[in-house]
Amino acid sequence: MNNAADAAKAAADAAGIALRALDAVRADLAAVYRDLHAHPELSFAEHRTAAEVADRAREFGCEVTTGVGRTGVVAVLRNGPGPTVLLRADFDALPVGERTGLDYASTADGVMHACGHDMHVTCLLGALKLLADSRSLWSGTVLGVFQPAEEIAQGARAMLDDGLYERFGTPDVVLGQHVGPFPAGLIGAHAGPAFAATDGLRVVMYGKGAHGSRPEASVDPVVMAASTVLRLQTIVSREIPGGETAVVTVGALNAGTKDNIIPDEAELKINIRTYKENVRARVLAAVERIVRGEAAVAGAEREPDITGIDSFPVVVNDADAVARTMAAVGAVIGDDKVLDPGPVTGSEDVGLFGTEAQVPVCYWLFGGADAEAYGAAFAAGTVDRDIPSNHSPFFAPLVEPTLTTGVTALTTAALAWLDLR
Repeated sequence: MNNAADAAKAAADAAGIALRALDAVRADLAAVYRDLHAHPELSFAEHRTAAEVADRAREFGCEVTTGVGRTGVVAVLRNGPGPTVLLRADFDALPVGERTGLDYASTADGVMHACGHDMHVTCLLGALKLLADSRSLWSGTVLGVFQPAEEIAQGARAMLDDGLYERFGTPDVVLGQHVGPFPAGLIGAHAGPAFAATDGLRVVMYGKGAHGSRPEASVDPVVMAASTVLRLQTIVSREIPGGETAVVTVGALNAGTKDNIIPDEAELKINIRTYKENVRARVLAAVERIVRGEAAVAGAEREPDITGIDSFPVVVNDADAVARTMAAVGAVIGDDKVLDPGPVTGSEDVGLFGTEAQVPVCYWLFGGADAEAYGAAFAAGTVDRDIPSNHSPFFAPLVEPTLTTGVTALTTAALAWLDLR
């Protein structure tokens, strides 16, 4: 065998030994997951979550520091000389009212783990437990980074600005994963630009209010905003080449208080996804041109305000890191269960950890959907309709085999980069 195949086999063999202990902690991890799911917390308010994570990690023998980047937690396993491997999980929830009907559904009104961050946390805790209990197999350092505020694109930067690497060491590789709406038990990793850049914009369009019975006395911002929403949909279809990828979504449109009052203003919140800087620049310019143009056509006496909400950079997976990591993971779970999903239009700030350290990143997806239900929906061509996706109030990954797959992937990935004994 060549060196790469030998290394993958060695990592898989070590993982096989470490994973023997998973049966003993699987039920406890499932309980942790259900508890986290029932108690979601919004970005930078993850105090209970951080405390639970810190307590668990200390039980495993990690050196634990809380309050990193406001509410982040860093759990360190030091085990002699060798590489430093960063394993990352985000842990904030979303302002979504849960509608899953689960017996462990959110107890927080209007807040839900609708993106699976509770699963990410549980899997990383499981991996730290297995790695801590199998120190005889490896040497090096594992940085377990539990990151706040991913949903508002501020958590990774906050932890870095709080001296993450100066305080805990600079990693040699950044590894992580995200649960998604495809069959549980599968892993997906794409080399190159893997997760899209995001630009969130808030637009306020100013009109002139009037009585609903006298629209001629108004400059109607509702009509102005409606025209803008429709026109924005032509950017991708008419201004971006067919071989490029861009998404423009108006996620919120707010105006008015009563049926017979024409309001003074309307607010739009716009989300943009791109992979290339030239495409990003073109879309942003088109959005501004359309917003200002529609206001001018409507006769608005005041220019619209356009401000940024948040911004995520493209996540670029290092090709060699993907090959090395997935070879080991595939050797454990089966190569037929590792696939290339292509670029994902979702966004993530995990790439900042790699960029800051100038080290490779490997960030992958793991499935959380019921395989039978997914297969039926796929055969019927109704996956988008019948399989709840991230940010849906119905999004609910199966506890198993999702949890086992996630713990297995993280543990194996770490061992693929640590020194093996």
